[in-house]
Amino acid sequence: MEDGVVGLVAELAAAELGEIIELTDKINTLTKRIEKRTVQVAPTLLAMPGVGPLTAAKIVGEAAGVGRFKSEAAFARHSGIAPIPVWSGNTAGRVRLTRSGNRQLNAAVHRIAITQIRLDGLGQAYYRKKKAEGMSNPEALRCLKRRLVRVVYGHLHTDQDAAAPRLAAAA
Repeated sequence: MEDGVVGLVAELAAAELGEIIELTDKINTLTKRIEKRTVQVAPTLLAMPGVGPLTAAKIVGEAAGVGRFKSEAAFARHSGIAPIPVWSGNTAGRVRLTRSGNRQLNAAVHRIAITQIRLDGLGQAYYRKKKAEGMSNPEALRCLKRRLVRVVYGHLHTDQDAAAPRLAAAA
């Protein structure tokens, strides 16, 4: 390459690097703000293995108030995690995941499930138990996600109930 082209490439690369550094700083600042707020809003959810501040914030935001769901089953349905029965002819009793529901909430629970499978703990033990029962990987993952959404629902209720007196005092 010519010297002029090399200089131009270096100049463009330096400008891109500057933008990356600036955006990284903004991302880190926003992440810290989200973490600080999530600790206040969802402390019990954050205590759950596999749930970080960003995942907890996503769940709280996408749930938009757990009180609007009449049960954990309704929350699971909204999350797209409740199984749907499928059968045809003589094959009855099979279920599959729904493709409807809140995909962002489903993705957050999926991240928790994958993390818990990697960690030693209750999630991994439950997943292995389902695999030992003869379920395929997706079936065992579906069962784990359904179990996790029950726990998430409970933690959201606990956090909401704990926040109610603080909100009443602030009003």
